[in-house]
Amino acid sequence: MKKSCLSFWLILLSVMTLAAQEISFEKSVHDFGNVREGGKVTAPFVLKNTGDAPLIIRRVSVTCGCTTPSYPKTPIAPGDTAVIDVAYSTDGRPGNFNKNVTVYSNALSQPAYTLTIRGSVEGRQNTPGSVYPKEIGPLRLRSNQLFLGE
Repeated sequence: MKKSCLSFWLILLSVMTLAAQEISFEKSVHDFGNVREGGKVTAPFVLKNTGDAPLIIRRVSVTCGCTTPSYPKTPIAPGDTAVIDVAYSTDGRPGNFNKNVTVYSNALSQPAYTLTIRGSVEGRQNTPGSVYPKEIGPLRLRSNQLFLGE
């Protein structure tokens, strides 16, 4: 029984070394530098299957809702490249940001790979028109409703 169990593990090990998928990225950190508030900024992360078996991206998780990843849903052939795009919404988020994105795949040596985006969002310039967008004659208000009490 022990000999057959050992044979099984040796066969399994040899099969795993013959067909192994591996993942590598051109870069793991993208620095946006200074960006203006409003809209989204996107960072492409190029990955390559450096193994000799198809690579499958199982899922990509982010640390908050302000970051949105898009990734290939089909297997990546050995030697092929693919792109994971990570978008960051700058609306209402002035200041520095540093967000992690974790890529889960069937790679043998590193099944979870962490990517990072960072930068600084420059806040919008407050003008009377942006702070008080509603105009009634010469008056400017924040909303089209005016509370006068009872």
